[in-house]
Order: sequence, then structure tokens, then C-alpha cells
Amino acid sequence: MKHGIYYAYWEDMWGADYIPYIEKVARLGFDFLEIGCAPVNDFPIQTLKDLRKCAEDNGIYLTGGYGPSAAYNMASDDPAVVRAAKEFYYELFRRFEILDIHHIGGGVYSYWPVDYTKPIDKEGDWARSVENVREVARHAADSGVNFCLEVLNRFEGYLLNTCAEGVKFVEEVGEKNVYVMLDTFHMNIEEDDMAAAIRLAGDKLGHFHTGECNRRVPGKGRTPWREIGAALREIGFTGGCCMEPFVKMGGEVGRDIRIWHNMYDDLSEAKLDKDAADALKFQRYMFDTEM
Repeated sequence: MKHGIYYAYWEDMWGADYIPYIEKVARLGFDFLEIGCAPVNDFPIQTLKDLRKCAEDNGIYLTGGYGPSAAYNMASDDPAVVRAAKEFYYELFRRFEILDIHHIGGGVYSYWPVDYTKPIDKEGDWARSVENVREVARHAADSGVNFCLEVLNRFEGYLLNTCAEGVKFVEEVGEKNVYVMLDTFHMNIEEDDMAAAIRLAGDKLGHFHTGECNRRVPGKGRTPWREIGAALREIGFTGGCCMEPFVKMGGEVGRDIRIWHNMYDDLSEAKLDKDAADALKFQRYMFDTEM
């Protein structure tokens, strides 16, 4: 398995200068950095080339994480919204080729975070999303990109809340580069048995997010990491295990993730770096070591 971390652990906006984070995660010992996709289509081409070169020079690779706004909702009943979403993804995949990115994960089949003041049409949205994800996934395949559909908890999304729903959706889409993406934070809320959910996903698991039930780094909560690691080894998972901790109030990130109190007294960069490095050692031990 490969081990990475999402840049937003250190940031409070859904976008950043990713070069310092590439260099940072390389120093900390990670295999990859997950970047936010929202600003990528606006980056100058030279910036994309610089990011790729920095990643190559530091011996890591990049993956993409994305929570689409309502304006790019592939489950929408508004053709203009769906068209905008498709155009966004098609341009993004072209840029992924420059960045050498081969995985995108998140609530890419719908939008995030969901506005629950509006009516929910799960059946209709499901059907529309399956059709549109199928089309977009074929374009992703042309760029060598796997489209990983993140199963979200009920408070953040409604279309895919359990691994069983994720597997069913992926089967209906029927494209080889479309996978289930699981996240331990969301699983803690929705799954009866995290290890059983991983086994159910099996070879359809394309990407894996890790974080404690309290959104801290792995090892600072009560998540059953030993059982999770055993299940990942059992299904032969060799993909990316990306930490996605959120510990700071403020900004777009704190607002959307609903972090209303700082998770630590010390939020200095040095302390965040140390926690990430310690969590990496912990996660490698739990996931990569036969017990």
C-alpha cells in the first residue's frame, strides 16, 4: 500500500500553492500528496509542469481530491449544471495528464456539502448520476484516470452513504476505471462493521481515506485500525491510503468540514508536521504489517 496525506490538513482554503506541501510530505516520508482539484483548471500550464517536476524531483506522486459545488453536480436535473460539470471534468483530465495524476476521489458523482434545505430526489438523482458518471468516466479513462466515488456520511451527502450503495452504484456504471472510495471517518458513522465493508468493496476499492472519528490523524482516536488493516490486506489492496485529518477552525475548510473548535491547543506547523509523521509510522504499521 501507498501512504499519502491531503494538503488541507495544513490549510484553511480549498486551494493552495502545492509545491511547499510536495516538499513537506516528501520530508515527512509519505508516498503521495493529495491536492484539491477546485483551482487546478485555473492554474497556468507552466504551474502544472512545475508541480509535476517538483513531485518527480521529490520522489512522490500526486492524487486529486474534489468536492464539487452545486454548480458542477452530475446528479442535477438541470442540463446546464450537468453540462458545466462535464466541461469542468474534461478540462481537469487534460490537466491531469500534465500533472501525471491518475486518481481523483470525492463526492464527484453529486455535490458537496449537500444543501438539505432543498428537496432530495435520491432515486432520480441516482439514475442521472449513473448515466453522467459513465460518460465522464470514459473521458477519464482516455487520460488514464481512475474515478473514485467516495461514500459519505448522511450529514454530508445522501446518494452514497454505505459501502453497499457504493458497490451497487459502481456496478451500474459498469466502467473499469470507476471505483468505490471509502473513508474511515464516514464509515465510523454509517457502517456496522468497517472491516466487513472493506471486504464487501473488494477489488472495487480504488482509494482509501483515513482519519479518526474525531477527524484527527490516525492513532489519536478510537478507530479499529488493526481490523481495518487486516481487511485491506485480505482483499489485496495495494492502492493509496490517504490521511484526511482536519483539526483547525476557520476559512473555507473549517466552515465546510464543520470544525467549530480547534482540535489541539498547539496548532503550530511544527506540531502538525510531527503528528503527521507519527501517524504515518502508525498507519504503515497497522496496514502493512501482518499481525
